[in-house]
Amino acid sequence: MKRFVLTLAVFVSLFGKVSAQSAELQIYKDLEPYYFHLNYITDSNSILIDVREFFEFRHTRIKDAIHIPSSGNLEITADTLGREKSLYLYCYNDFRSRKVAGFFINKGFTKVYNLKGGIIQWRRDNMPVERRRVRKR
Repeated sequence: MKRFVLTLAVFVSLFGKVSAQSAELQIYKDLEPYYFHLNYITDSNSILIDVREFFEFRHTRIKDAIHIPSSGNLEITADTLGREKSLYLYCYNDFRSRKVAGFFINKGFTKVYNLKGGIIQWRRDNMPVERRRVRKR
C-alpha cells in the first residue's frame, strides 16, 4: 500500500510538472521597443495591431499598425486571421495589449508579442511614430 501511494505521488508530481511546462510554452512574449520593432520588421509573416480606442489611435500610432480595439469584437478578428501569423500587439501602457495577447494565445495563435510599456515606452525610447490624423470609417 505504501508503494502504491509513493508511486502515485511520484506520478502526480511528474505529471503536474509536465503539464505546467506545456502551459508555460503557450504564453506571449513581452519585448522592449527596440526588439519589438526589430522582430516586427524582420518577420515577413507579421501583423502589427494597435488595440487602443479610436480616439487614441487617430492621433499617434506606430507606422503600418492596424487598428483593432480591445473593446471590439475580438472573436471575429481571431477567426479572420491566420493562426500562422505573428501578431505584434501594443496599446497605451501595455495593460490592454497583454489581455488581448492572452486572448489570442487561448484562440490558438502561437506567435504573439506584446510591446512592453506600450506606446509610452516606445516614445520614451525615441522610436518612430506616425502623427497624421486618421478618419473613422
